Amino acid sequence: MTLTAGTRIGGYEVVAALGAGGMGEVYRARDTKLNRDVALKILPDAFALDADRIARFKREAQVLASLNHPNIGAIYGFEDGDGVHALVLELVDGPTLADRIAEGPLPPDEALPIAKQLADALEAAHEQGIVHRDLKPANIKVRADGAVKVLDFGLAKLAEPAAVAGTSTLTQSPTITTPAMTMAGVILGTAAYMSPEQAKGRAADKRSDIWAFGCVLYEMLTGTRAFEGDDATDIIAAVLRAEPDWSALPPTVTPPLRAIIKRCLEKDRKTRIPDMSVVRFLIADAENAPQNREVAAATSATRRMVLLTGIAAAVGAAIAAVATWGLMRSPPTSAARPVRFTIVPPGGQPIGGGGPDRSIVISSDGSRIVYVTGSGVGGGGQLVVRDLAQGDAVTLRGVTNGRAPFVSPDGRWVGFFDAGNLKKVPVRADRRSRSVRSVAVPGARAGDRTIRSCSRRTTR
Repeated sequence: MTLTAGTRIGGYEVVAALGAGGMGEVYRARDTKLNRDVALKILPDAFALDADRIARFKREAQVLASLNHPNIGAIYGFEDGDGVHALVLELVDGPTLADRIAEGPLPPDEALPIAKQLADALEAAHEQGIVHRDLKPANIKVRADGAVKVLDFGLAKLAEPAAVAGTSTLTQSPTITTPAMTMAGVILGTAAYMSPEQAKGRAADKRSDIWAFGCVLYEMLTGTRAFEGDDATDIIAAVLRAEPDWSALPPTVTPPLRAIIKRCLEKDRKTRIPDMSVVRFLIADAENAPQNREVAAATSATRRMVLLTGIAAAVGAAIAAVATWGLMRSPPTSAARPVRFTIVPPGGQPIGGGGPDRSIVISSDGSRIVYVTGSGVGGGGQLVVRDLAQGDAVTLRGVTNGRAPFVSPDGRWVGFFDAGNLKKVPVRADRRSRSVRSVAVPGARAGDRTIRSCSRRTTR
């Protein structure tokens, strides 16, 4: 049944189509009594007279009605009349997780909050004896505020004792059972997240959802499915026999997080993580692990370094422009006399710290040259000032890991970077002054004021 805008079903008026699949057609509709937008899930005409599908549809409504969790899409009602069967569901705006993954892999600091909310939702369902059986990115919505909603419990089943031999029940039916599920794009999506026991036609339990959770987490972090194939047969074969490409996990995925994914994707469910509560606790531990904080700190430091280096380069360009303008306006006095000199680093150390940054800089008045010697952390080293008029070279005390030096316009200070911090040191320190002063302040605006302070006359 294809509904058009304006069609009325009970107290609901159809606004627009949202999507369709083997389990139903979904429409945006307006609740004319409560003045709110809802989602209507309609059983397709092909199954309107199928008693098994109608029973499954009603069971989905009952399953959702038994759940009350902020990370599970809610149900408001069930419409059944004039040959139309419709679920009235919470309308969740925002892209699906599949849409988000299509843009590229998620960094761990973005994937972990989503994973924690998924774990909470599945744990709540499992506590009510409900197994989703069809968890995949297309059935997960991520709202603009970061809230996650698990949708589509159309294949959910109640955990119950195995059926008596020779009998079957709807709740024990496997994921792929009807011609509708063989439609292009439906079976492929389901098969890619199907646990080995489901692929073998065995009953699913909460550990089957844990397998699907592992597939979703792997896909979030890599941007690719854990199990691929040209068709459903190839995918199921990969689920049963192959291993995911573990090398596809980026270096930012810490060992504890890798271990979680691997334990979720154990083919033998007896060795798989047995409960979503365990997954939830392990994710919290992985998120708070020291190495995970170090990765986040390193990322933050790298961003700060790039920002400060950019500011320093902009300031340096401005200083060079001002100096050039001054030289152009100054009347010529005498022909420029070339100055030739030799740099002999102290102790025979190499010039430059081995990094990509600038290692040699000349003061704006051309009287001094500052260069980096030795090899510190990340390409830094000691700073040496060579006075071109007197020929002496002085190693600036207190600097062991300086990078990208520059000289203030008044020639009194040498600025440099040290482990992501902007610092300055006087060219000729007296006994009362501190040799190194840290002037780094996170943020572009504060950093700009910091760099300008190098050019001001400082009094104590």
